[in-house]
Amino acid sequence: MAIYHLRASMISRSQGRSATAAIAYRVAERIEDRRTGLVFDYAKRGGVDHTEILAPDHAPDWVSDRSELWNRVEEAETRKNSQVAREVRVALPAELTHAQRVELVRDFAQEQFVDRGMVADIALHAPGRDGDDRNHHAHILLTTREIDPEGLTTKNRDWNKVELLEGWREAWARDANLALERAGIEERIDHRTLEAQRDEALELAAEARERGDEAEELRETVRAVALDREPLPQLSAGAWQLKERGIEVAAVQVWREVKAQAVEVARVAQELAERARSWLERAAERLVPERGLAHAGNARRSDGASERQDIAARMRAAWEAHQGQSDGISGRGYAPESASSLAERMRDAAQGIDRKALAERAAELQRERLAEDRQRVEEAERLQEQERLRELEQEVRHRDRGMDHGL
Repeated sequence: MAIYHLRASMISRSQGRSATAAIAYRVAERIEDRRTGLVFDYAKRGGVDHTEILAPDHAPDWVSDRSELWNRVEEAETRKNSQVAREVRVALPAELTHAQRVELVRDFAQEQFVDRGMVADIALHAPGRDGDDRNHHAHILLTTREIDPEGLTTKNRDWNKVELLEGWREAWARDANLALERAGIEERIDHRTLEAQRDEALELAAEARERGDEAEELRETVRAVALDREPLPQLSAGAWQLKERGIEVAAVQVWREVKAQAVEVARVAQELAERARSWLERAAERLVPERGLAHAGNARRSDGASERQDIAARMRAAWEAHQGQSDGISGRGYAPESASSLAERMRDAAQGIDRKALAERAAELQRERLAEDRQRVEEAERLQEQERLRELEQEVRHRDRGMDHGL
């Protein structure tokens, strides 16, 4: 299932970050920072499918040299809290081929960033070995300063405007959907909130009901029910990096759980839509007598915990009850239930979910994980500190050796 995700963040020295370190990790290369003397070597890191630098036509030739580009970006900043670069991270549709994903990111970066005067360094990442095999994504590292034939100049504050970010979010949805359409794939993504999309689907279902279009009403009802779920939680840059390294902190585990539920809800909704379409065709011919659909809200699981049923389970239960009472029934005197009535019952099947209780259970699970997560984070920080100390020791040895030889 194609899922919308676009997150923009700043790489700032106040957070102890640098553009040279960030790009070295994302493109899996070795880059030496001339300003600090540190060497960031991620050449052995796997999972990078494609890298590419895009720049305005008037940019100097050295922008195509990744090490030179980001060293000059660092050298252009003099403040200890400077924002040295911007990063945009997007989720890529797994339904597309590798070549189609590269073309999608390239065209998006060119139109939204490079044509505005930025230099864009893109890196497409493959799903992690231990994660979701559909989690293709791209990192786009962007300069914050204007560039002319002589090099980097002044910072462009217009690139920080909220409305520009909203434009990027909308453009990514549009471009990704066009790519899916060209590839002959029905999946679509939407940059709007789930609530806004759900309200639209319910409004369209109501309009369809008024004009007597039962098939359209049922289709929009299924879409509305599928959108009645929690949004994917935002991960901080640190949590996202831990996720990519296979370190499962609480935030990452919650993210995976919510994403898994979203995938399941979408799968069930698609299945329902297909079955409903088939049922409508039969109902139109008056071939399927119907005695009514049991209200799924009265259903109880064998363990008695009906409140734990998620949206997908309720939708499935509603349709199974519907199918169980309709299949095999024949004879005169029965008329197929209208799609409008079925749509109403499906809406009822999605109601009654105690979101407060679900949130409390999620919080409880998260608290239970904190001790283990804290230990994992501390271990990760310890390993990162050891790596940093090794890099410093290596740099000191290089400097001492240079002094010994009169370099």
